[in-house]
Amino acid sequence: MLQSPWRWYVMYPGQRSGCGWRDNTKTDYYYEYTECDSTGSRWRVAIPHRTGACTGLPEPVRGTECTFSCEAGEFLEMSAQECTKCAAGSYSLGSGIRFDQWDSMPTGFSSLATSLENSPHGDDNSSWVPQGNYLESNRDECTVSLIYAVHLKKQGSVSFEYQYPDSNLLFEFFIQNDQCQEMDQSTATKWLKLTNHGEWATHTVNLKSGTNILYWRTGGVLMGTKVVKPVLLKNFQIEGVAYTSVCFPCKPGTFSRVPGSSSCEPCPRDTYSGHGASSCTSCKTTTQYAAEASAVCKDRPPCSKKDYFQIHTACDHEGKTQVIYKWIEPKICLERATGAEMLPQSGEREPCPPCNPGFYTNDTATCSPCPPGTYSDGLEPCKQCPAGTEPTLGYEYKWWNVLPANMKTSCFNVGNSKCDTMNGWEVAGDHIQSGAGSSDNDYLILNIHVPGFKLPTSISSHSGTEFGRITFEFETLCAADCELYFMMDVNRKSTTVVESWERSKPRQTYTHVMTKNASVSYTWAFQRTNQPSDVRRNVNDMARIYSISVSNAVDGVSSGCRACALSTQPSSSTCVPCPPGHYIDTHTSQCTECPRNTYLVSHVTPGPDACKPCGPASKSDKVCRPQFMLQRLSLQPHRGKHLSSTDYQREKGEGANAVKTFMCQSTIIPAGGRGFHTAISSQSIVLADTFLGATVDDTLDGIRARPELYPHTSKKVPDVNFYYRSLDATSSCESGRSSVVTLRCNPERSMKGELSVPSQCPAGTCDGCTFHFLWESSGACPTCTERDYHRIEGVCKGGHQDLLYVWTEPKLCMGGVSLPEKETLKCEGMEFWIRLGAGLGAFTAVLLVSLTCYFWKKNKRLEYKYSRLVMSANKECDMPGADSCAMMEGENEGDMEDEVVYTKPSLLGKLKAIASKVRLTASPHFYSKKIPQL
Repeated sequence: MLQSPWRWYVMYPGQRSGCGWRDNTKTDYYYEYTECDSTGSRWRVAIPHRTGACTGLPEPVRGTECTFSCEAGEFLEMSAQECTKCAAGSYSLGSGIRFDQWDSMPTGFSSLATSLENSPHGDDNSSWVPQGNYLESNRDECTVSLIYAVHLKKQGSVSFEYQYPDSNLLFEFFIQNDQCQEMDQSTATKWLKLTNHGEWATHTVNLKSGTNILYWRTGGVLMGTKVVKPVLLKNFQIEGVAYTSVCFPCKPGTFSRVPGSSSCEPCPRDTYSGHGASSCTSCKTTTQYAAEASAVCKDRPPCSKKDYFQIHTACDHEGKTQVIYKWIEPKICLERATGAEMLPQSGEREPCPPCNPGFYTNDTATCSPCPPGTYSDGLEPCKQCPAGTEPTLGYEYKWWNVLPANMKTSCFNVGNSKCDTMNGWEVAGDHIQSGAGSSDNDYLILNIHVPGFKLPTSISSHSGTEFGRITFEFETLCAADCELYFMMDVNRKSTTVVESWERSKPRQTYTHVMTKNASVSYTWAFQRTNQPSDVRRNVNDMARIYSISVSNAVDGVSSGCRACALSTQPSSSTCVPCPPGHYIDTHTSQCTECPRNTYLVSHVTPGPDACKPCGPASKSDKVCRPQFMLQRLSLQPHRGKHLSSTDYQREKGEGANAVKTFMCQSTIIPAGGRGFHTAISSQSIVLADTFLGATVDDTLDGIRARPELYPHTSKKVPDVNFYYRSLDATSSCESGRSSVVTLRCNPERSMKGELSVPSQCPAGTCDGCTFHFLWESSGACPTCTERDYHRIEGVCKGGHQDLLYVWTEPKLCMGGVSLPEKETLKCEGMEFWIRLGAGLGAFTAVLLVSLTCYFWKKNKRLEYKYSRLVMSANKECDMPGADSCAMMEGENEGDMEDEVVYTKPSLLGKLKAIASKVRLTASPHFYSKKIPQL
């Protein structure tokens, strides 16, 4: 019997099991390895199956190395300690384990539910439930954990497949060690991503050697009474266990034909297998059937209406069609059983539905699209649009005899490839409906592709928020939890769900507006249930689409015509925009040019009233320049003949320093302005053909720049004025035109820059002869140097000071040097100096006190000696003569201090002492005798 490969029994050489003295046979014990020691070695020991009297267990022997493992398809035969191939009907992963059968919770797995009060409880409704081929999570607000512990002898991994369709249910996967400490994991490996359309996603996480406790945790966030969709798990596989001592038998419905298999194959349809099978057994197909990977054969039920479906045949050469019925494949029912439904007879041949709008029949059984510029309602032949109108382009499908050429249908199931060759939808005359599929969880796909959108030229104004729209009419008929998805894929990047409908829905219309002009694919996907299934139980659950219409499709057909707007004129069944300065003549329906020195006010005003006289400042040779129009300026070198300075001077009368060039101006009507939906440019006008020079001065050769016309800016980088001239005279400018282009440094602009005209002269000129343009570009700025930035010193904090470098504002340079990186220096802050000052102050105070005490004591001693001297002088007549007033040898000053009692003399005593001192100092005897003795 296979023991868990991560459980170990520690026994050592010479140690016996706790059993009696009866001799054992090989059936009484099994082998296991001890834990690995520090040297990486271990022992193989015999473990008795039961406690009892036993003797004669085999002696422990040295085992294989701790890093030893077998290949996939092999197991470790413990008696010989060698890898052996698995027998047919079983498989092995070598150093891995797999869980792919969920009829019951496998050994080692546990489910723990926690309520909102964070207390574990055993509610059966809040747990992971085995469902045969997968595990299903809870659907409520409880937090439920699926737990599994595994001990790895080397680094490994865990992988599993999952479905996570509902964001209202939180789902995470994390790992703990044997100390209940969570392992380091990234957010991507802990919180699993949502899955779409019933797809099974695979999640793999690396594991460390040692004990790993795996947690799959869910918790609901319910809003109202909505029931969430559960998380599904299947196909667990763990790599990194030390070894497997036996092979795993194939589960029912699978088999392994040859020895040494690493996996088992599913049994084909109409066959079955039991536990550990090496082959599959065929069913009695006359009365039984079996789906793929079946464990048993099932009796075929009597046929019912759920076992067949109807389709409409394509129109034949006579323009007839009929309804026919087909059995759903593979057929599993019995027609001759009691109470069985027979396949209905095909319907009578009847006329085909008419063509869809925009199509016509040319005496054939098929419908063809109308040629460009024509239209049809599907019943009549194609016709030309009347004068003053244009065709409306798009798709309008409301008759479903055949699938339109720009539509496709398919069947999709991640875990079931049998539906790949089936049609997902079937045409049914006045509608198209979902097909049978191969199982209830198939996705039945219907797709229409639109390469782009084209707005009609007859639209007089457009907000730019709608390029087209798709509208469809549908209904769903469901007895189970079916769902219809409407999706779109823009420019073939990614498919997103626009809207979805669950369960039965009455016949209704849905519209989606396209807000950008792009290639788009619209998709409808119908699924009867999101639960894994191999059979069809709800074949009568279906979705029906009655009509689909797409407006403004670039490759669409026309079902009708619309009138041209006043800003366009009809031409060959299309509407052509009028050129700039033209209006629609109400009598001829043709574009008519505005008279001389007038400009167009509005396209929607019919007749000559659409034009108004020009203002004095905006007159030119032929047309006015309305202020709303954009200006485009181009500077080009001379093309063609190359003239020398002397030749050009002779031709144009210019100096030798003139350079041949061209400055041209054209008027652009933007899209959306004056009723136009594409930008329209007028013919260019030459403003100058000679470049005179460039300077920072405001005048050159009689042409004056006008800096006051532009916003003021910093004078740090002066503007550079480029002067141009044309000597060709016009009716307004007898001396010709001149132009000044002011080049200004603006680091916020691109290198190409931006050209503008003065706000006071929107047409670029205030007098009609001299044109002024401001060219702002970052290319006009000087290269950055060290002088363009400065340093900012931060405060000293924590012994460190930051030095930052910033650009000097306004920054008027580009490229060159870059800002130095931030520097951090060591520093001494104010707190250091405060502490230093306090320390010096305290030291000075102590020093002053010490010096004061020292000098005070020394002064007392001197005062004492002086007082004795004075006393000896006062009593000279009474006291014996002394050669010295100093202390005698052996005399102690302290003793003297003890014997002499000093009393403070009175004022009279002080006067007497002074008088005596004066007599002493005046006596020669004192100087000759007393002083030397001192």
